[in-house]
Amino acid sequence: MAGLGPVFRSSKGTKLDSSHVNKRLQKLLDLVGLPRQRFDDLRHGCASLLLAAGVPPRTIMGVLGHSQISLTLNTYSHLSPALEREAADALDRMLAG
Repeated sequence: MAGLGPVFRSSKGTKLDSSHVNKRLQKLLDLVGLPRQRFDDLRHGCASLLLAAGVPPRTIMGVLGHSQISLTLNTYSHLSPALEREAADALDRMLAG
């Protein structure tokens, strides 16, 4: 897929300007009553939600465009109480069964 250019473009077909994207994000967050956040926070949320949904880390790595699995897991995925419980339950099933 190399050489296809940006996936998202401006209405004029040019590359998106990051400051414009951030301003638009903040307006949309304000509009729906959500707190302000960095655009990169969306990547953190995406990785965490995919991990919680059971998507394999290698797949998440590809979605985020990382070349190293360590970057995906160390930077973008966050352990949640639900994932901790799921891990404990899985171990319990293995040992009990």
